[in-house]
Amino acid sequence: QVRVVESGGGLVQAGGSLRLSCAASGDIFSVNAVGWYRQEQPEKQRDVVAAIIRGNTTKYADSVKGRFTIARDNAKNTVYLQMNNLKPEDTAVYFCKLEGVKYSASGFDYDYWGRGTLVTVSS
Repeated sequence: QVRVVESGGGLVQAGGSLRLSCAASGDIFSVNAVGWYRQEQPEKQRDVVAAIIRGNTTKYADSVKGRFTIARDNAKNTVYLQMNNLKPEDTAVYFCKLEGVKYSASGFDYDYWGRGTLVTVSS
């Protein structure tokens, strides 16, 4: 079973920075992509913020381009989201999602979510 744990959220003033971490554990053969999503309210959908795909391709939502950077440390099985110049509208619960997890080369793909970490940006 795969475990996904986010950390690094907190309260920060507008213009400040935070670095979120997404640590994965389990007997994983491969992962196709890791994405960071955020959800402003429980009843709203989760919107993708950034993703890193096998081969180190990265993608960002227009709202965070130039401010957020996604990166991974394979040795630590961790993906980071560096968030700079934070704005009040960045306030949300941030979730990490492992996409296309395989337990063997010929196995099925599975997706796993973490429980989220709250980021609050004050004006």
